[in-house]
Amino acid sequence: MAQAATPAASSPLVAVVVVIFTVDDGDLQALLISRSGEPYQGRWAIPGGRLNPGESLVEAATRKLVDETGVRDVYLEQLFTFSDLDDVTPGGSVAVTYFALVDHQRVRLADRTDWQPAWFSMRTLPELAFRNEDVLAYALERLRNKLQYANVAYSLLPPRFTLSQLQRVYESILGRTLDKRNFRKRMLSLGIIEPTSERQAEGAGRPALLYRFSTREPVAF
Repeated sequence: MAQAATPAASSPLVAVVVVIFTVDDGDLQALLISRSGEPYQGRWAIPGGRLNPGESLVEAATRKLVDETGVRDVYLEQLFTFSDLDDVTPGGSVAVTYFALVDHQRVRLADRTDWQPAWFSMRTLPELAFRNEDVLAYALERLRNKLQYANVAYSLLPPRFTLSQLQRVYESILGRTLDKRNFRKRMLSLGIIEPTSERQAEGAGRPALLYRFSTREPVAF
């Protein structure tokens, strides 16, 4: 008598998750989505979704970034693949995570009734779904490390900026105050920024010189 076939185990669901950071008024913020359905209805989560058939991982991450913020030509990097975040999906899931950096002034958040997006300070996060706090912590650590050897801050700033604005971005990410003189000396010595002929008023003093990144593409130094 033939033995009955054993049902095949469910294949893990593949999801692409995008941590989206911005800096607004000296505060590092992450974009989160209010979950309008189960599981974890009412909690907040990092933007993400299933990988579509025939779609590459980076295409899926870019699609999600554009859907939520309206921008695409920004810093986007694969972060990590998590296999232990989802404890409710039959067969489990694999979350391929990315992180992106966006200039707050350029963003136009998706306008919808359900699954609404909102910015949250990394200092005061709400209750999150799917252990997303672990993903955010990992992304923040990666970003802080990147600042030490790459020009990734270009994606958080407008095309022209003052050195004070640049320093505030670094301080918001690193979570500490930096010495003004040492910071400016280091930034200028790296060759990743260059002065323009324009100035911008900052307070009552002389208008500050505006700078720009030598390239608005990822480079290491």
